[in-house]
Order: sequence, then C-alpha cells, then structure tokens
Amino acid sequence: MVARAKPNELEHRSFRLPRRLLGEIKQRAERRGVSQTALVERYLEEGVRLDDHPMIVFGDSPLGRRAMLAGSRLEVSQVIATIRNSKDSLEDAAEYLDLPVVRVRACLSYYAAYQDEVDEYAAETAAASEKAERTWRREQDLIGA
Repeated sequence: MVARAKPNELEHRSFRLPRRLLGEIKQRAERRGVSQTALVERYLEEGVRLDDHPMIVFGDSPLGRRAMLAGSRLEVSQVIATIRNSKDSLEDAAEYLDLPVVRVRACLSYYAAYQDEVDEYAAETAAASEKAERTWRREQDLIGA
C-alpha cells in the first residue's frame, strides 16, 4: 500500500505528456474509479520505489496495493513473517521459501524503507483472515457441520 501525500505536503508542478499517455491515464482512472491525479501519483511513487528496489513489484489485492517479491506470489509481509519465524535468519527463511538469499534480502531492504506500510498491510491481512474464519465458523454452525 503506497501512502498518499497529505494536502500540506503537495507541491504543484506542470508536466507535458503525450496525448496518448494522458488518454490512457484518463481511461484507467475512470475504470478504477479514482482521480487521474491519484493514479499518476501512484504510478510515480511506485516507479521511484521500483528504481530503488528492483526485485519488488506492486499488485492489487482486496485490501489495496501491496508490495510483492517480483516473479513470485509472495508478499513482502509474508517474507518478513517467515524471517521472523526463522529466528531472524535470512538463510533459514530463504531455505524455507526455496528462494536465493538475495531475494529474501531484497524484501528485507524494502521493509527497512517502508516498515510502517508493510506492517499496516500485514495487520489488515490478519484482521481480514480472522473475520473470514469467524464467518466460516458461523456458517458451519448453521449447517450443522
């Protein structure tokens, strides 16, 4: 989840962009139900992060955008949880995940830069999981399973 800037942190800039690109941005913003400014801000923010952390990509989830390890289905938050469960051993986490240590380290580097954001997403994921399990248990009770 990429953090949005607060209004007092915004600065106006003017850029010239090709009409074709502006048209694509407009269509994508309309499809997603967001403003063009919000979409452009997301693209720029994620682009800067991609430059700094080339093994990290971003993807949509029911809870919003999240950082993921490129070429895998793993979220950065999942890799960090695995490191913690491996007594903070990158090597043990890499072995468990069947990944090279350099890829686990890439997640750790991203986490070091955006810890609050990753932790917030992990907490939201845990809360959504708990809610889904409570719902499932109530359903099971209703059908007598």
